Amino acid sequence: MAPSRGLNVGVLLTGVGKRYDIVSAFAQHATVVAADPNPLAPAQYAAHHRYGVPRIDDAEYVPALQELCHRHRVGAVVPLTDLDLEVLAHARLAGELPAFVPDPDIARQTFDKYEAHLLLERHGLPSPPTVLPGQPVDSYPVMVKPRRGSGARSIHRAADSEAAEFFARYVEEPTMVQRFMDGPEFSIDCLSDLAGGCLNAIPRTMIESRGGESIKGTVIADPELIGLGRRVVEALGVRGPCTVQVFRDREIGLGITDVNTRFGGAFPAPMYAARRGHTYPELIVRMARGERVEPHVGDFRAGVTFTRYFWQLELDDRLVPTGRDIVEPPGPPAPRAAP
Repeated sequence: MAPSRGLNVGVLLTGVGKRYDIVSAFAQHATVVAADPNPLAPAQYAAHHRYGVPRIDDAEYVPALQELCHRHRVGAVVPLTDLDLEVLAHARLAGELPAFVPDPDIARQTFDKYEAHLLLERHGLPSPPTVLPGQPVDSYPVMVKPRRGSGARSIHRAADSEAAEFFARYVEEPTMVQRFMDGPEFSIDCLSDLAGGCLNAIPRTMIESRGGESIKGTVIADPELIGLGRRVVEALGVRGPCTVQVFRDREIGLGITDVNTRFGGAFPAPMYAARRGHTYPELIVRMARGERVEPHVGDFRAGVTFTRYFWQLELDDRLVPTGRDIVEPPGPPAPRAAP
């Protein structure tokens, strides 16, 4: 399905969950359609239109999205979760949906962290030494991780082979064993065009995270990280957003521990750092209209820090927002006086 041309283009966001920040950002630039099977997904209330859709494993999932695309002149389908990436990739390849996702094999391999490790190695990209349980390990400590885990779920540090074997048995899903990276962690928020060319790569520090999601961080102008982000998305043929998670180990240098071909948890970072007119939602909307966006890798404002918090919506008995807050949020705080 080709991009929809014209000003009144729609953007369909799938699996919106609690990503109110992303949905509301897109809603400033296009008609936003939110799709989620959960009637209580809070982010759907930031969209212009919200729809319950079948579960991802239902044969009617893609047809339901197609119907919404036709109804609202959607020019871009953007997933906000890992779960339907491969489904949308097949639909894009078949010409059924204008999905901003990579090819199906890349979607499948990056969803499996061990397969992602092998994929990165094949492309000459840095990935920490990684093996399957029972295979020889070069050194300890290591991290025992689910191959398809998310949100830092069931990740355990093992100081020796006995601990690694225990955690591999303890975690009730397929795991892998990866070198413990002794150094700071970073994420690189990237955006690619529909030909797989990198438009921008914005690195940030990981000051604090909860459940694997960054809640505090600072955008940095690190040429090595910017270059690595560009190499990753162009080698893999990413389309749309991608978040590359990296450690800078004291001994081996950079090592990529995860590639998420979707928006990362710390979406505010590239939003705040991008120049006006070059935020990722704006660029995706332009591409949805069929416009060509010129690469501007490295063009962003470094030094911007974000800190995230929770809020809520009150819904009535029909699950419609009441518009009432428990406490009215105050205006922006006054600048601190100089000491």
